Amino acid sequence: MDDISSSPLNRREFLDWTTHGLGAAAIIALLKTGGVLGAANARPPTGFPNYPARAKRAIHICLIGGLSHLDSFDYKPELARLHGRPLPSDEKPDIFFGQVGLLRQSDWAFSQRGQSGLWVSDLFPHIARMADDLTVIRSMATESANHTPALFFANSGFQFNGFPSVGSWLSYGLGCETDALPTYVVLPDGRGGPNGGASNWSNGFLPAQHQGVVLHGGRQPVRDLFPEQPRAPREDAAVRGAIDAINRHRLDQGPADALLEARIRSYELAARMQASVPEVADVSGEPAHIAALYGLDQPATAECARRCLLGRRLLERGVRFVQIFSGGPIAGSPRASWDAHENVRENHTAEAARIDQPVAALVQDLKQRGMLDDTLVLFTTEFGRTPFTQSAADQVGAGRDHNRYGFSVWLAGAGLKPGFALGSTDDIGWKAVDQPVSWYDFHATLLHLFGIDHTRLTYYHNGIERRLTNVHGEIVRGLLDV
Repeated sequence: MDDISSSPLNRREFLDWTTHGLGAAAIIALLKTGGVLGAANARPPTGFPNYPARAKRAIHICLIGGLSHLDSFDYKPELARLHGRPLPSDEKPDIFFGQVGLLRQSDWAFSQRGQSGLWVSDLFPHIARMADDLTVIRSMATESANHTPALFFANSGFQFNGFPSVGSWLSYGLGCETDALPTYVVLPDGRGGPNGGASNWSNGFLPAQHQGVVLHGGRQPVRDLFPEQPRAPREDAAVRGAIDAINRHRLDQGPADALLEARIRSYELAARMQASVPEVADVSGEPAHIAALYGLDQPATAECARRCLLGRRLLERGVRFVQIFSGGPIAGSPRASWDAHENVRENHTAEAARIDQPVAALVQDLKQRGMLDDTLVLFTTEFGRTPFTQSAADQVGAGRDHNRYGFSVWLAGAGLKPGFALGSTDDIGWKAVDQPVSWYDFHATLLHLFGIDHTRLTYYHNGIERRLTNVHGEIVRGLLDV
């Protein structure tokens, strides 16, 4: 092999090129000589799945800020009767602002939907039409009433950052179904990121290749995937040769360097992504009726529609886990999310208008393509809202505070009972009282649907065999279509 110094690209040009993107560095993958790079491909741990899986892939719609279950999926006629009365308890609730106003009825009418008769409010008219495909949990409970720790808990099973997210655990346990795209892709709200930012899709202590990869809109969906300025073929070849020589020299020195091997794998994937990402991100070739189904042609829904449609395209091409965030509070306004402290009707009307049609279309589209049979759709929020308003004790305000004691989420697809609701909150929708479900239970059930025993998917870190469900978690078998 020629000495690096003989490259026609000088040192200044080399450094300038590599600092403007993964670009040519990523093309190492195309050399594929000597088997060195091929030997560094990511491999999942052995033994997974533990038993036949019902799900092969998942798409997670994560609502930021706290959707009001009382105004969406948890019908409480008793609240209408008690509207304007004080909370029938002397207990001091664990809420964010500490203002316990009078009880407030739902701002939307509820109806029984589809053949299943599942109760869904008029807040989500499009999702309501898919009721016979939904599996609702009305008895979720969590351990924090604060956004960031509650969101971490929902995504990783822990209230602190530094722990792997669900998508990272699935990437680690099951590996890739494609060698051209990441295993775990994140599609953030166009208005901004969630509370806690990238910690929500962190690989934590798992190897770096299991972190979620963010795709944005625009000309470059992945930051630094391409150099800012086009480079001549001569320069590309020079950089490829130089970096290949550096990596080979380092690997030949030994012992094995896990960080270098991981970086090489990242470069390999980046090279393949230079061809695959522009293709998958271009939704312009979708049929007109599909674009209209998602609401791609409407200003209110276009942004979320594109992400839902892109999510489906990623799943089709082998991505294991896609995460779509609804709400971007760090973009400026803290209410650019579902955090309806001041006015539930105003806030939830605006947020639902963005996502209702695209999310319903996603479920419908997966179903009509035969993908829903082995795809999980998850629709979650970090906590619910209180049945009493956030106001003075003698007032009926328009907003609701955080409620960690009881809230609703739904799932759809592989291995679940469709048109079914599990559990319940009390008569006013404050606390889960029948079949309460924790995030540990939720995650254990999710892994079970992927054929994974949640007690066996572990990673040794700092003297502890860590797992997604910590030392807790039971499979919620009442959700399963057996």
